[in-house]
Amino acid sequence: MNDVLRGHRVVPVVVLDDPEAADDLGAALVAGGLPVAEATFRTPQAALVLRRLAQREDLIVGAGTVLTARQVDRAHEAGARFVVSPGLSAEVVRRCQALGLPVIPGVSTASEIMAALDLGLDTVKFFPAEASGGLPTIKALYAAFPQVRFVPTGGITAESAPAYLAHPAIAAVGGSWMVAPDLLAAGKWDEVTARCAATVKGAVE
Repeated sequence: MNDVLRGHRVVPVVVLDDPEAADDLGAALVAGGLPVAEATFRTPQAALVLRRLAQREDLIVGAGTVLTARQVDRAHEAGARFVVSPGLSAEVVRRCQALGLPVIPGVSTASEIMAALDLGLDTVKFFPAEASGGLPTIKALYAAFPQVRFVPTGGITAESAPAYLAHPAIAAVGGSWMVAPDLLAAGKWDEVTARCAATVKGAVE
């Protein structure tokens, strides 16, 4: 998972409730040079969407907004390659570990980071990033936990992402600006591709 994060630096956070649109979305991500996605478990059809995306051999797909061990099982059955959670649940982490699934739990405090370390993790999601103080807070936490790498998500934009990515504490960022719900609903796949390409360019400059 760390190799994936280092390789792509940005993880599109997808909220999609139409499995039929998954193929077009996957093609748009790959065409834009960003072949990785976090398909969130926020919609009734999320597992089906994840399954369709996971069938592509050129796309690395994980499950996001995973709250329970049962959802971990559903994500694993659907083909998820990793799991992302908005908070730190020992039950979720241990179930992922039992299945051999990389897991990135959400944290926003020093105590939660220590709990993640106790569970054997050194990569965590910083969420909600902007509402929790953004990069200044991450810098402060990194001073105390230099062994930890963060994946900030929540309120990050195309404009703010480069500043995060320039800091050594950041493994990658999560965001939805390139897969905004209005673009997906309207089927604007060319725009998704264009935004992915611009994101990749911004991440390496």
